[in-house]
Amino acid sequence: MHPPDIRARARRLHLSGASIADVARRVGLSYRTVWHWCRDRPEPLVQVTALRCFRCRKDVDNPTDPSAYAYLLGLYLGDGHLVTSTRVPVLRIACASTWPGLIEACDAAMRGVLATKVQRVQQPGCVSVQSYGKHWPCLLLQHGPGKKHERSIVLADWQQDIVRCHPGDFLRGLFHSDGCRFANRVTVRGKEYVYPRYMFVNESSDIMRLCQWALDLLDIAWRMNRRNSLSVARREAVAALDRHVGPKS
Repeated sequence: MHPPDIRARARRLHLSGASIADVARRVGLSYRTVWHWCRDRPEPLVQVTALRCFRCRKDVDNPTDPSAYAYLLGLYLGDGHLVTSTRVPVLRIACASTWPGLIEACDAAMRGVLATKVQRVQQPGCVSVQSYGKHWPCLLLQHGPGKKHERSIVLADWQQDIVRCHPGDFLRGLFHSDGCRFANRVTVRGKEYVYPRYMFVNESSDIMRLCQWALDLLDIAWRMNRRNSLSVARREAVAALDRHVGPKS
């Protein structure tokens, strides 16, 4: 008897377009076994997806890819939207067209967490990276009607545990969505100085507090330069954040 996750992986590979022979080679099993799973007695797609949803599996405290989840959660809180009014919920994250590396990273994070298929829809000035899945609401509990800054955003205990273990990935998602790294220029006594600086801007005070909390977990100094804007400017703080976030690409 093979583990359910192996059968689920084989089924996902076949649904994504791989042949039975190719799937058999990739999972290291016989052609006949994989054919039986995928053709003779295929499992419904909803069961395969459910096996990927770590909130619906027996090993509920064992996320599929916690670092990818932390990054995706940061992206979602910044520029994401989860539509639950459709027959199958759809997760959409807006990524600027000028950052192809961000689009690739968002796509990879969705696949690492839950998605078997990811779509990229070109919009004016951005690309909507999206994935349909009945179990996205299980994993992104902060969805709801209205704008995020007009409602409460609180992480569940299990989400907090993931962020505590992977604060850098969470911050990378936040800064890749609503933040930036740039060269700050100041003039003192006629001499110009240039130094790198991070900014994070978000209208939600709850999301801002989550960003502050994650920075504190890494002992990275920050300050609020405006009501809705956080700055990381000290040399050692910028260097520390570079190790986890870095510039967009």
